[in-house]
Amino acid sequence: MKLIKPFSIGVLALSSLMYACGGGSDKSSETTATTPPPQDTKISLEEKYKDDPVFIKGSAKAKEAGCTACHMLERKVVGPSYADVAAKYENTPENVALLTDHVIKGSVGNWGEIQMPSHPQLEKSDVEDMIKYVLLLKR
Repeated sequence: MKLIKPFSIGVLALSSLMYACGGGSDKSSETTATTPPPQDTKISLEEKYKDDPVFIKGSAKAKEAGCTACHMLERKVVGPSYADVAAKYENTPENVALLTDHVIKGSVGNWGEIQMPSHPQLEKSDVEDMIKYVLLLKR
């Protein structure tokens, strides 16, 4: 009988402690597997358009012409990034003609004081393909 009283007090104390720590709530304390909220992962433009024929054709011609020495897809180097050009100009026939002219004849002042050198050796149809590729690159 002397052992039952301390045992009862111990059980009562342990029960009180468990209840105070959340053990007495009606909610289940089991953790359930939930899917994490979708992260705002930014997909690269290259990944976004990799299967687009305009992207494939224009990208190859831009690399072949040496455009990548001054321009990158998403980062300014010497000239603006292709994504910045696409953000500034809508993909319209008028803008394709304007930018084709800028590439072939050269230009200055549209993106600062660094001159876009002329590229008269490039075929107009190739430059148009490159411009269509650049204007495709909307974020």
